[in-house]
Amino acid sequence: MTDPTRRLTPIVRLAPAKLNLTLAVVGRRPDGYHGLHSVMVRLGLADRLSLDRAAGRTDTLHVSGRDAGPVGDNLVLRALSATRAAVGAGWAGPGGPPPPLAARLEKRIPVAAGLAGGSSDAAAAIDGALESWGVALGAEERTAIALGIGSDVPFFLVGGPALVEGRGEHVTPLAPLLGEPAGVLLVTPPVAVPTPDVFEAFAAGIRPVTGGSTRAASEHLAAEMRAGLTMASLLTRASVLASANDLLPATLALVPELVGFRRALVRLLGRPLGQSGSGPTCWVLYPSYAEASRAAETVQAAIADGRVPEVGGPAPTVEATTIAGSPREAPDPPLTRSER
Repeated sequence: MTDPTRRLTPIVRLAPAKLNLTLAVVGRRPDGYHGLHSVMVRLGLADRLSLDRAAGRTDTLHVSGRDAGPVGDNLVLRALSATRAAVGAGWAGPGGPPPPLAARLEKRIPVAAGLAGGSSDAAAAIDGALESWGVALGAEERTAIALGIGSDVPFFLVGGPALVEGRGEHVTPLAPLLGEPAGVLLVTPPVAVPTPDVFEAFAAGIRPVTGGSTRAASEHLAAEMRAGLTMASLLTRASVLASANDLLPATLALVPELVGFRRALVRLLGRPLGQSGSGPTCWVLYPSYAEASRAAETVQAAIADGRVPEVGGPAPTVEATTIAGSPREAPDPPLTRSER
């Protein structure tokens, strides 16, 4: 085995955003968490993480791009620390624990948006650290590390579409969506919607009166994707999927201004509008990246002239991207493409 301390080039990982195509809350667990049934996909929009040997005695992190908050609170550092602790005797280098790493994170995914950018960064750090140190861990060990950091982290270790159950620990891979990549418009208003607050509001009774339709829609989509579903067929289900999020009423109750914001987007775009995770990001599906890009320009113009109201002060973040997982890579900007 090559001595990992002599690695000459940094390890680079893309950390994609996620989209909840469905999100059903299926009850409260004994541990206090809510059980979920959610079909999740990766997006072309991604952060970029590079890891190299650190010059000092501790892990370091430099963040560029979007403001991700205090570096000391970043999940990348937590992931590196947790992975090092889990490696233990599996370290193949000189005596002592695996050496410290210098991480550089190029942040493109909006923060606290329901897109799980921080969780994706953590998963990239786990995977990249193991390669950097030349250590292999089993799937159960990797999942345990991931779940200790956050409920969304295990999903990103799978590498494709998946059905996520439990509080995030049960991740069942689904077949990639087939055909031309579907475009996705993401509009993220600059408001804080803490996930624990949303679940607390849900538990207090602010929930959809759906009679289990979200769970049924989620189960149906998962079954279709197991059997093989095309991107084009997914688009025909956009209306059902846009309403298949049990957390939406709780999010709107916490931030009532989002009601008018969402209505303005629906009037402007004339397409079903979903919410990813606990929000506040709104998503709209399109047949192609080009159409999603044109829609992004339309939204930006409407924000500028006041047709879309402000929520939280600064202008919303508007992104065009794609659903990842098709045979051909999506035509996103260079940072979001898979590296060859």
